[in-house]
Amino acid sequence: MENFFKLRENNTTLKTEILAGVTTFLTMVYIVIVNPAILSSAGVPFEQVFMATIIAAVTGTLIMGLLAKYPIAIAPGMGLNAYFASVVGTQGLSYQTVFGAVLVAGILFILLSVSKVREMLIMAIPSSLKYGITSGIGLFIAFIGLKSAGIIVPNKATMISLGDLHSPVTVLSIFGLLITLILMARRINGALFYGMIITAIVGYCFDLLRFKGVASMPPAPVFFDVDLAGVFSNGLYAVIFAFLLVTIFDTTGTMIGVSEQAGLLKNGKFPRAKQAFLGDSVATTVGAMFGTSPSTAYIESSTGVAAGGRTGLTALVVSILFLISMFFSPIISAISSLPAITAPVLIIVGCFMMEGLAKVAWKEFDEAFPAFAIILTMPLTSSIATGIAIGFITYPLMKVFTGKGKTVHPLIYFFGVVFLIQLIFFPSH
Repeated sequence: MENFFKLRENNTTLKTEILAGVTTFLTMVYIVIVNPAILSSAGVPFEQVFMATIIAAVTGTLIMGLLAKYPIAIAPGMGLNAYFASVVGTQGLSYQTVFGAVLVAGILFILLSVSKVREMLIMAIPSSLKYGITSGIGLFIAFIGLKSAGIIVPNKATMISLGDLHSPVTVLSIFGLLITLILMARRINGALFYGMIITAIVGYCFDLLRFKGVASMPPAPVFFDVDLAGVFSNGLYAVIFAFLLVTIFDTTGTMIGVSEQAGLLKNGKFPRAKQAFLGDSVATTVGAMFGTSPSTAYIESSTGVAAGGRTGLTALVVSILFLISMFFSPIISAISSLPAITAPVLIIVGCFMMEGLAKVAWKEFDEAFPAFAIILTMPLTSSIATGIAIGFITYPLMKVFTGKGKTVHPLIYFFGVVFLIQLIFFPSH
């Protein structure tokens, strides 16, 4: 383990990496239940999506851990699954046909990943946008944490407002947040993980965490329930484009954000980039073959990094836990149903990810505004890809009109135009 993952070189230990992996897993395991619930609304059998979700997560995260050696977890993406369900529901297509579109997008995704396009893209993204992406993701996941805890709720007049602080789940979430903050302040290793355990125990004592069993045999996976011919007969090219574009920028943005947070970017470069990019692209392709929507790097990986995860061992632990999870769906369902366990961690990690803001050149408006636009847009649109799109559109515009257009990499101009077209004509979510 020491030699393969270079634990000492990355200033980490076996215990830290295992705790980080468990922390990441617990914050994202909800996808095993939520993803089947969303896709089953489009007619896909719940059991099929349950197994496909786990297979895609294990495949992508293993590649990320063993080949790329990054502490980043992969699984079917939220937002992309809702878009999948909306395509099936609004266009009168079978889910098999839309899985065909995901499969085509996945194959194109692999081709882009083994080429130098994605690596060049990371090199081309200016520092201010990278810091903006990291901070935007931080605000986004903190927003998710506050929302799932019930600390903030929808409001017709003001969009959002303070929730009911007498609600049992909200009270437990605030308790979990305070306990975890105390553990963090005392510099206790594994504070995020221990905070989740304490919150779960208290929730169980007050009958908020209920178990309907412990283990169950997993359902048999379904392979290649896909209608490829239907993709071309129905001309689903815009759907393929939307899947591909959102997945590329969701996952690339998350990789930049988490790697920046972990200090793994070397002078703006992303070592072992091709191996990392294969993780989400192969997971998307394999997931489509078994019956799930596209996979992406998970922003919850930042919780494992905050817990000290620095190597692929963290991802390996996550993938092993996902594999085991297929036998423990009753426990996973119970944990997923109580957001108070994971919400405090998401809120705290959001704070950690704001560190890069200090490095943005705020006195240079053409650098500051695109970063600000990303930070503002990600949580308000609930979309990493949309936030990145706004940054890619505003950055070259600002540079052109301040007479610095030649300093912008051609790829930024290209994707700025692509994003503008996508937002106007092919909005995905």
